[in-house]
Amino acid sequence: MIRFICVATFLILFLILSIPVFGIEWIIGKFSPEKRDYSSLRIVQWGFKRILAITGVEITVIGEERVPDEPVLFIGNHRSFFDILITYSRCKRLTGYVAKKEMEKIPLLSTWMRYVYCLFLDRENIREGLKTILQGIEYLKKGISICIFPEGTRNKGEELTLLPFKDGALKMAEKTGCAIVPMSLNNTAEIFENHFPRITKTHVVLEYGEPIYPGKLDKETRKHLGRYCQQVIDETIHKNAEILKKEA
Repeated sequence: MIRFICVATFLILFLILSIPVFGIEWIIGKFSPEKRDYSSLRIVQWGFKRILAITGVEITVIGEERVPDEPVLFIGNHRSFFDILITYSRCKRLTGYVAKKEMEKIPLLSTWMRYVYCLFLDRENIREGLKTILQGIEYLKKGISICIFPEGTRNKGEELTLLPFKDGALKMAEKTGCAIVPMSLNNTAEIFENHFPRITKTHVVLEYGEPIYPGKLDKETRKHLGRYCQQVIDETIHKNAEILKKEA
């Protein structure tokens, strides 16, 4: 429980102390939007890294050199709130995450999310969902990477299972021609969700896969792109489960 209390305390203090920072960021943005964007990115990453340090999580990262130096669509399996902290803290470029619409109502946190180009997806409204996808396409065209979890929600099933990937989540890559970068995460639910409300020190594995360019795939694979990407991540999490099994 001590780690949980420390994380909660840090998060509350971070958000409260952010209030004057928002004003500073707004002023910076008036003179240099790019500097504002990157300062917001680094501030949020700093906060995430501090939280991860408090949890004591050990992260094994594989294949980070595979991520191209260009705007991409990151996709990943999703089992924990900590998936966002682990992956976002490693972003080298501006990257907006697709979050559920309800997150937009959280004071202060939602302000930071807007500053770092997060998109709020209404999963119940098809028309609004399409607007979100179109906004993501515009961000990619401007050089901002996007991250989405194609399962559509946090998977609460068994560790090495995946919910069906939604093809609509990948339209941003198909429409812009950008690369899809698979992110395969192992053991993240063991940090918190598997024994709520305790936070435990654990070992997780994050692997970045080879970039997938939809335009270079054959017609049949493009037709079932979600299934193809799911297979890539499924194979990777099963492979990396062996790393963790050796430690058990």
